[in-house]
Amino acid sequence: MNLIEVNDLTFSYGSEPVLYNVNFSVAKGDFLALIGSNGTGKSTLLRLLLRELTPASGTIRLFGEDIHHFKDWPKIGYVPQVGLRSVNDFPATVEEIVRANLFSQIGLFRFPQKEHFAKTQQALEMVGMEQYAKRMIGNLSGGQQQRVLLARVLVNDPELMFLDEPTSGVDANTVTSLYTLLGELNKKTGLTVVMVTHDLGRAARQVHRTLCLEEGTLVELDKAQVDEELRHKHKHPDRQCRLMAE
Repeated sequence: MNLIEVNDLTFSYGSEPVLYNVNFSVAKGDFLALIGSNGTGKSTLLRLLLRELTPASGTIRLFGEDIHHFKDWPKIGYVPQVGLRSVNDFPATVEEIVRANLFSQIGLFRFPQKEHFAKTQQALEMVGMEQYAKRMIGNLSGGQQQRVLLARVLVNDPELMFLDEPTSGVDANTVTSLYTLLGELNKKTGLTVVMVTHDLGRAARQVHRTLCLEEGTLVELDKAQVDEELRHKHKHPDRQCRLMAE
């Protein structure tokens, strides 16, 4: 079953074209990396998939349904690129940050119940942060905060997760562990993951598929092409995906 189907997708910011006739699908259980140079439209593509933007033409289907009619958004989790900056100075504990994402289940002006505390604990255990539940979010390292943001998404039991540069602002020593965690979640829970990343070297060890976006064109890379991309990434990163698409 395909959770995402994109056909002939085109998008522009005013008169500036960004995406041209993009086509791809994501099957249930996939772990997909989206790579490409800065400014090529990777985050824009995620925003289109989240219906934050409207395409100029083409179609998007989520869980088999046209995105314009799709309403089951709790099935989809999203960790934005600005996630760490949004919580760093927030006066709340780790468990409060995670449990706050259950607001639709708890209800307005209502107190969380036993099951909400249990779900919060389970989500923190999934990312190895249960021992930090009472810590203030601002007192954690960047890597620990990113795990908490993952738990905040996982507390709603999503089937599909979008991540926009999940290792941005995270020190190099914790990058590998975050990718490993995402790989384990994918394997153990069947969570489908679509991740924008610049760190293909580490991500390639976990992902099943790699899509490359350059100059508005999207192309899927096979293993040999991924290896070639890794060999040349320090030589001509702005040209490699484009050359593969030609």
